[in-house]
Amino acid sequence: MEDLCHYIDGQRVTGKSGRFADVMNPATGEVQARLPLASAAELDDAVARAAEAQKGWGSTNPQRRARVMMKFGQLINENMDKLAEAVSREHGKTLPDARGDVQRGLEVVEVCMGAPHMLKGEFTDSGGPGIDLYSMRQPLGVVAGITPFNFPAMIPLWKMAPALASGNAMILKPSERTPSTSLLLAELLKEAGLPDGVLQVVNGDKEVVDAILDNETVAAVGFVGSTPIAQYIYGRAATNGKRAQCFGGAKNHMIVMPDADMDKAADALVGAGFGAAGERCMAISVAVPVGQEAADALVERLVPRIEKLKIGPYTAGEDVDYGPLITKAAMDRVRGLIDSGVEQGATLVTDGRDFRLQGYENGYFIGPTLFDNVTPEMDIYKEEIFGPVLSQVRAGSYEEALGLVMDNEYGNGTAIYTADGDTARDFASRVNVGMVGINFPIPVPLSYHTFGGWKKSSFGDLNQYGPDAFRFYTQTKTVTARWFSGIKEGGEFNFKAMD
Repeated sequence: MEDLCHYIDGQRVTGKSGRFADVMNPATGEVQARLPLASAAELDDAVARAAEAQKGWGSTNPQRRARVMMKFGQLINENMDKLAEAVSREHGKTLPDARGDVQRGLEVVEVCMGAPHMLKGEFTDSGGPGIDLYSMRQPLGVVAGITPFNFPAMIPLWKMAPALASGNAMILKPSERTPSTSLLLAELLKEAGLPDGVLQVVNGDKEVVDAILDNETVAAVGFVGSTPIAQYIYGRAATNGKRAQCFGGAKNHMIVMPDADMDKAADALVGAGFGAAGERCMAISVAVPVGQEAADALVERLVPRIEKLKIGPYTAGEDVDYGPLITKAAMDRVRGLIDSGVEQGATLVTDGRDFRLQGYENGYFIGPTLFDNVTPEMDIYKEEIFGPVLSQVRAGSYEEALGLVMDNEYGNGTAIYTADGDTARDFASRVNVGMVGINFPIPVPLSYHTFGGWKKSSFGDLNQYGPDAFRFYTQTKTVTARWFSGIKEGGEFNFKAMD
């Protein structure tokens, strides 16, 4: 069994609190590593060290910081397989999925290579006689990222890359279930030229989270996780005068119009609903076909595709479609929600509750589950399941389908499949959701745009990555300057005064 560490001042260090958490192998149910959980005192010490390191890093030319990002991106590419294996080992997702996890984080690093441009201020010449105005973006100081288990590479990179490129130091608190990838990324950043102490990886639980929120030096906090925790972190951070961007849960719908290509819609739903075992905030968990004919046609196409899915550990090869859930508690919760769907009257089309994999009987696997005739009052509709469960809600009209999305408390992502441009345009314009796909099932924006949901999926007014990230991790200073030496009454320039 491996003993993991924190990463402080450019090196791995053992914990001092005496508290530990087990890091599980979700495919076998066995403990594979032991992780130290930091105390509040350890967190405060890491923050103080980061604040000292940030002074030099923040005054470094943005172009030089961008060169560190360039080297970092190169090293991520060179270590892609190593990073993906670390993701799969602790999370359980397939290797192709894990490489995608790393790749989507790398794309944000690539955008941060353009930090000098993103950090440029504004200038107004001669706002008045001899008066110039200019603004500049300056780093906040020490910021923090609190990241989830389901994307051990992507979300930490979404946080650290723009924060560091903007001149801040960062405290990264990865999920205690999937910590190893963040430690590897920290070591690659050091190799890329990041000064020691500018990135501190502090492992921990709620004690560390509260210490981050209460530490006066930490100026901003970014979080991704469940909605109740996002609300908690946002509220406590705001109370303590910190900036916060907190992203929570989701219940993403895909409307399928009668004129849609049903084969393409079914393919999209299988990938978006069951990929990564459904443990994605952008997963499609609700299909909304419009009209009985469309609903029947969709189920007819979904069932054979679902039955062909291959479930197994990442070590089984590249053709595995998805792996286990992250913990036994997560598996038990998903099974319980499937039970509730049956009890509340939904039609269980495919049942994954009794799935067992030979040789991995203690793993946290659930087979792909499809419900039909789901209604908005059912628990499987109301709750974010975060598992390989797809619910079909039949709608009688486009307006009814749109209303389901609009009335849902979450607003992370949504999609529509249709051949009609007017319908697609109306949907994109009216729907109250932050990310919209048109004939595209998981509309995660490219890294030079920005990622963020609406309603109870997001707390804070600035999104992740893209231009919003640089706004979040910097503060604007505006200078109004007047020079009297070359000005005389009437606004005429006095050249002699300049001698």
